[in-house]
Order: sequence, then structure tokens, then C-alpha cells
Amino acid sequence: MRLSSSFPTESAPVGDKASASARGGRLGSGFLEVRLVRGQSSVTRAYSRNPFKLLTPRSCGPSVWACVSHLGGGMLAGDEVEFDLDLGPNANAYLGTQASTKVYRSPAGRPCRFELRARIGAGARLLWAPDPVQCFANSVYEQRQRFELGPGAGLALVDSVSAGRTARGERWAFSRYRTRTEIFVAGQRAFVDALTLDPLDGPLASPWRLGRFNCLSMIALIGTPFQSAATQLIEAVARRPIVRQTPLLLAASALPSGAILRIAGISSETVARETRAALAFVSDWLQDDPWARKW
Repeated sequence: MRLSSSFPTESAPVGDKASASARGGRLGSGFLEVRLVRGQSSVTRAYSRNPFKLLTPRSCGPSVWACVSHLGGGMLAGDEVEFDLDLGPNANAYLGTQASTKVYRSPAGRPCRFELRARIGAGARLLWAPDPVQCFANSVYEQRQRFELGPGAGLALVDSVSAGRTARGERWAFSRYRTRTEIFVAGQRAFVDALTLDPLDGPLASPWRLGRFNCLSMIALIGTPFQSAATQLIEAVARRPIVRQTPLLLAASALPSGAILRIAGISSETVARETRAALAFVSDWLQDDPWARKW
């Protein structure tokens, strides 16, 4: 596992239609605009282009709920998707997925790419909590996320990857996984996180790398609305005892504008339960539990 501070500049940018076509992939895109209308967060503009799909079902509370997906349940070799989110002042939204994002094999080494650009207006709150990315054997996946928070805005972010199709014996068998996340608060960079998993650095499933763990996750709580929850999260992790051969490893770090929680679990289900517990507070402002009908 290698942490990196830069995203590869040699890669063709997401949105380059010619490059996606040349690699035999498909170019997808989407846009979601949310505004506060008569005291209710509402979708004011939305579209998606295949193979990317954007669903906006009616929510049970005053927040917008949206689901991102892909045709066929996943991304084929060479696919590129760019998604823009514009969350207006004081609006609330939850974005998730129907299931894990499958990244299908690419014998020729053509990467799948996903880019998210989110603007979160003053006083707005966003929960971006997709299910783990599930990379099949011999697949290549690259992801870049950028969040820009206005004054008083809040972001709760989940970024996870699983070992793959472990039931089929594919465990950390992909060719490369790379992700980079940047968060800006009031125009200033508040957080950068980059992760590269590449077997060229050594077998991923080896005991000195990922070992017995089958899911990695990062949870970020950034911004004034989530400051109290971030403090409570750090304190709760600090109180937990260290147990040998635990099915779950946790590490929490404080940031000037929030907190980061990193999780390694023996299964996606174990990590999902911990994620739900860590983000239980979001049900108060969403007025519903986004995981109630999922697990």
C-alpha cells in the first residue's frame, strides 16, 4: 500500500471523449443541482449520460437523496465518468449507491476513471457515502474527488475499497487501484488524501501488506456543522481497547476543521457496520437512516 501526494498527470483527463473512445471505453457524465426551495432541499437540475446513471427518488425528509450508478452495475475497461454536484446555500443532500461499484477486468490494462467535483454552498451539508469499490481481477481503477466547501458548510465523506470477489478466490487481485481526494474549506485546502494499491510494490494479500483484511475505508467529517460529531468520534476511538487479531482496525486523526477515521476490516459487512455507527448522527438532519434498508 502506497500513499501518494499526487495524481498521475500522464493520465488522460476525465471528460476527454477522444481518449476514452481510443481506449475502447465509454464516456459518461452527470450533473446534480440542489437548492433550498420554500425551506425544502430540492433537485432543481439533474441529468446523466450513459453509462453513468443518476437516480433522485423522493426522500422521507427535507433533504435530497440521490443514487449514482452505472449501466450493467459497474465500469468496463476504458470507461470514464465525470460527475458535478452543486449544493446551494443551506441545502442538505445525501448521495450514495445501490450497491458496490464493480470494476470489470481489463486484460489490456485500460483503466476505468471516475471524477467527482462537488461545490457545497454556505451552511449546506452533504453526506457522500457510496458502497465500496469492488475491483475484479486484472482491473484498473482511478478516482479523483474534489470538494469545495463554503463558509459554515459540512461534508461527511466515505471512501472505501474491497478486496474484490473473494467468494470466487479473487482477493486483492486487481492490477491497480488509485484514488485522490481534495477538500477545500472557504477557498483553502483543508485535506488531501491519496492512496495507491499496486502489486508492483509487492503482493497486496501478503501478511506485511493487507494481510487478513478485505476492506479499507476512510471517513472524513469536515466543517463547522460536524465539528461536535468529529470530536466525539475521536474520543470514542481513543477509548476502544487494543485487541489481538481484531476483525477491525481503527485510527482517528483530528483536523483543524474536523476529523478523519481510517478503517481496515476482515469483511465489507464489518466495515459497513462500523461506518453506520460512526455516522449515526446524520439521521438527525436527514430525518431518516440511509442504511436502514440496505443492511
